[in-house]
Amino acid sequence: MFSYPRTVPMCGIIGIVGSPESQVATSVYDGLIVLQHRGQDAAGIVTSDSENICHRRANGLVRDVFLDRHMKKLRGTMGIGHVRYPTAGSSSSAEAQPFYTNTPFGVSLAHNGNLNNTQDIISGLLEYDHRRINTSSDSEALLNLFAAEIQRSVNGRPGGMGALNEEDIFRAVERTHLRAEGSYSVVCLITGWGMVAFRDPHGIRPLFLGKRDADGFTERLVSSESVVCQSIGFENDRDIAPGEAVIVRMDGIISAKKCHPEVTHTPCVFEHVYFARPDSVIDGISVHRARLSMGEALARRITSELPDYSIDAVIPVPDSGRIAALGLSSALGAPYREGFVKNRYIGRTFIMPGQKVRKDSVRKKLNTISEEFRGKTVLIVDDSIVRGNTSRRIVQMARDAGASRVLFASSSPPIIHPNVYGIDMPAREEYVAYGKTNDEICEAIGADWLIYQDLGDLVDACTGESGSQISDFDCSCFNGVYVTGGITEEYLSRISQDRSDSGKEQASV
Repeated sequence: MFSYPRTVPMCGIIGIVGSPESQVATSVYDGLIVLQHRGQDAAGIVTSDSENICHRRANGLVRDVFLDRHMKKLRGTMGIGHVRYPTAGSSSSAEAQPFYTNTPFGVSLAHNGNLNNTQDIISGLLEYDHRRINTSSDSEALLNLFAAEIQRSVNGRPGGMGALNEEDIFRAVERTHLRAEGSYSVVCLITGWGMVAFRDPHGIRPLFLGKRDADGFTERLVSSESVVCQSIGFENDRDIAPGEAVIVRMDGIISAKKCHPEVTHTPCVFEHVYFARPDSVIDGISVHRARLSMGEALARRITSELPDYSIDAVIPVPDSGRIAALGLSSALGAPYREGFVKNRYIGRTFIMPGQKVRKDSVRKKLNTISEEFRGKTVLIVDDSIVRGNTSRRIVQMARDAGASRVLFASSSPPIIHPNVYGIDMPAREEYVAYGKTNDEICEAIGADWLIYQDLGDLVDACTGESGSQISDFDCSCFNGVYVTGGITEEYLSRISQDRSDSGKEQASV
């Protein structure tokens, strides 16, 4: 039976080209620590000097994957790194990134996103390029596609094969865009040559450039979020544009080119809702400011729809509901209170595989401060409601702590469609909002009253007054509009089957 290759959900990527005297592994490690929120299942680093590569990749948190003995072996003046979330059945460390292929020139790749035509790519690689991939990962398919296009670009020159140059890479990226569909922010190392970064023509996943001076040599950084720059001593430069490729040679020379003729900037709105760190700026938009605006928009709706709300405390679900709750509290004039204490040693439960694991994690992750609930009407604010199980548990915890009424607000609209661009949401039949009215959802999570964010208000909150050149946002999990096109009902049905709890349990056997 036909099955779609496994995809990699939300991830974090980083790449650094350092000065000739530098060893970049420690900076790459530090950057991955900053990006740990984007993936807690596996981590990897590849470094390169003028001739060789060194690598380490395994399942686990960054601090556990890279011990002192590993770091000492990661020698080189340039390096890339990757952190990932788990997918159905993806427990093998063989699928930890970055991936590497020897031909041509030795290319290593780290990828954030999700290809929607992976099977077509794999078939084409085998038939036309005589390349067979070793795992079921779409990221390895993307690596081999890019490598094959580098080979084709070099071979197609007048005079045939020769030394690799920037135009070869730009042509390879152009042809990769023609063959790949979906979301992909990518950073690559070419052994002894340089670093390449490129972003899909919709700019669905973020990709940022930084720089710093090292005794007259300008070191360059590429990362999923701008916050990495400040955290490890780089200056913010700019976002890599949709469809753009950036090349940094080992000697520090940088070049960039738009490699797609039709660019429509439609980044994923869920970055601002949940995934990105609040101290990041993505495509010119402050994540912190966007989340404050989400709360302010919710406050306006509450004032309109529940004018006699009499809320005693606005309480966030930590951490991603916190900033929206601050904006809501301020606009509403209701006291902001911290009522939940988070165990910071439990991973993000949003896409943990398997319902039993998620339930156990929610119980261990949060505890209540009873005096903030006892006898009060509380408004709990969370970034989103997916399956509803976490929300139901949180509402029950508030009641157990003595709340007289429990109201619930979601910073985002109802999630009713699958995300196909790198967020491993469950099967749509498992969404609590799927096929239900607002009152039915409210009953399902056990709240006394429920309000969702309006989609137009969410887009306005994320757009703000940044002057960004964003055409629109990808809001597909809310409205079912897939910005890349080509997403069929058969494809959606298949990924729903793979992402269901039963599908994940079967894939893990």
